[in-house]
Amino acid sequence: MVQIDIAYQGQLRCLATHTPSGTKLSTDAPKDNMGKGELFSPTDLVAAALGTCMLTIMGIVAQRHGLNLEGSTITVVKEMVSQPVRRIGRLAVTINVPTKLSPDDQRRLENGVVTCPVHKSLHPDIDIPITFNWAK
Repeated sequence: MVQIDIAYQGQLRCLATHTPSGTKLSTDAPKDNMGKGELFSPTDLVAAALGTCMLTIMGIVAQRHGLNLEGSTITVVKEMVSQPVRRIGRLAVTINVPTKLSPDDQRRLENGVVTCPVHKSLHPDIDIPITFNWAK
């Protein structure tokens, strides 16, 4: 169990504190929803959580199998929809792995990505296309 304490700061800003470490993170409402858009929005954090979770799980798989993933990157493009309600509609994920890997290792990493806890926690109505760019 991990506790996150969140305090409203006014002007659509919140301050979240990760209680185990004391790390703080501020959020802002996006410009298209009455905010300043100067910080991560809550839905931006969902996109960031998905990408970091996927890359973390890939790292775990890589450690288990002695693979080098240094320099690997993930880009997540978040798209909102307004119908039937305002929500995340799409999280397009692009994964770049600069290390040449065998087809078996690629499959292991691909499986890890789709089984990350954040991916498994997101609503099935969110479109999550995943593109892998493997080193040749």
